[in-house]
Amino acid sequence: MKVQDDARPYDTINVTPMLDLAYVLLVVFILMTTASVQGLNISLPKPSATPSTERHPVHVLQIDADGSARLDGVPKTDGVVLVELKAFRDQDARSTIVVKGDGKARYDRVMAMIDLCNEAEVSINIATARIGF
Repeated sequence: MKVQDDARPYDTINVTPMLDLAYVLLVVFILMTTASVQGLNISLPKPSATPSTERHPVHVLQIDADGSARLDGVPKTDGVVLVELKAFRDQDARSTIVVKGDGKARYDRVMAMIDLCNEAEVSINIATARIGF
């Protein structure tokens, strides 16, 4: 093992103490800045102990692996689906359509059903887990 001779000057600069000082100054700056911020005044709604009594219908638009559409479990054509979606919207404007595509269904077919929902102007959700029927 070679030992450094004390008579020779160092040819490298040790930056570790400089970085330590920079990190300490950064932490102090962050703490002082966050301590000086007072926050925002937000008026949050008060929670209610009574559950909401509003009930809005939820309908399931299912796309099977072969591309056929089922609305609430009943096979339908695209035209009938559009008419019934508009009827759902007319009955209750806050009704929701859950679009559930089979794992083997073509993507363009699922998108066509989403486009039908958008054309009927109903609110849609995408099913990401199994639905119980």
